[in-house]
Amino acid sequence: MNWLVFWRLARTGLAVWALASGIFLLSHHDLSGAARMATPDAADLPMSGSANPSATQQQATTRAILQRLGAGLPLFYLSRPPAAHPGQWHWNGRRNQYHRWAIALLHGDLGTSFRTGQAVTTQLSNALTLTLPLTGTAAALAVLAAIFLARRLAAGPWWQRPVRTALAGLHALPLFLVALALLLLLANPEALDWFPAYGFDQALDTDADFWTRVATYALHLALPVTALVITALPELTLQLDTALRHELRAGYATTARAKGLAEGAVIRHHAFRNAVLPTLTQVAELLPALVAGAVVVEVVFALPGMGSLLAAAAAARDYPVLVGGVLLTGTARLLALLLADVLYFWADPRIRWHV
Repeated sequence: MNWLVFWRLARTGLAVWALASGIFLLSHHDLSGAARMATPDAADLPMSGSANPSATQQQATTRAILQRLGAGLPLFYLSRPPAAHPGQWHWNGRRNQYHRWAIALLHGDLGTSFRTGQAVTTQLSNALTLTLPLTGTAAALAVLAAIFLARRLAAGPWWQRPVRTALAGLHALPLFLVALALLLLLANPEALDWFPAYGFDQALDTDADFWTRVATYALHLALPVTALVITALPELTLQLDTALRHELRAGYATTARAKGLAEGAVIRHHAFRNAVLPTLTQVAELLPALVAGAVVVEVVFALPGMGSLLAAAAAARDYPVLVGGVLLTGTARLLALLLADVLYFWADPRIRWHV
């Protein structure tokens, strides 16, 4: 068991490292463009006595940014000199950009943002203080609602067909459409002005008491969480409902009914544990999927979280922040896979952790 867990962690960790390394190597082919985007406009720089002082200062700032990023060093351990013949490569040793980035990463340093000059770890930590409660709350509510609704549907109530149809319809809707619909319906003075549409930072900066701040926090997260739950709920519910109905046709369920158990008791005590096994993989995949969905809802609802940070970094070619986001998402994926294995082992003791 321990060797299998170690092998899976190592394999996924190598995949995450390869992905982050690929993004780093590809992004550093465009350092000049990223440095120009990080340089202030010439009109914003202070004037001096030279003929064209602003342009001169802008070029100097761009060169300083490139020097800080180590653009004068070779990109990788191997490189081709400009005048080299085809197939001729030069060994650069450890004095290269990739080696410097990898050593810093092993020490927990993700670099500095091109756009703001802040440490990437600081920016990611600040963004996660919003994104983790957002995605964690949405995941917990979606799982609990799916379990409750699937159990009720499997019992065969009269409203099962329209509810399944509605869930299938919701499953076909993209997340941005659900988020925009909630925004226009429930945070619009022309319709229902029940929830705030923006202003999260300003609302939390007030000197109000603790419970007022908690209420304000909850009001700003209500619609984003609802959008994530609505898009995650149909797939979880329909999968678990199908598995439950399959298990209820098995022989052990018929035997339980013959002993006098009600349908709800058969579902709770016999069918659910077997039916939940295929759903565990979906539950493990849910958190990484919600992290990706946070990019959409945080942009729609103007929330300063992980999604907004990565969207702004992509628009500004802020590659250190993008690489840090990839590593963070890959780590979440790694933990989700490990969680799936643990949940399978808990739900079915017959499963043995060996190849």
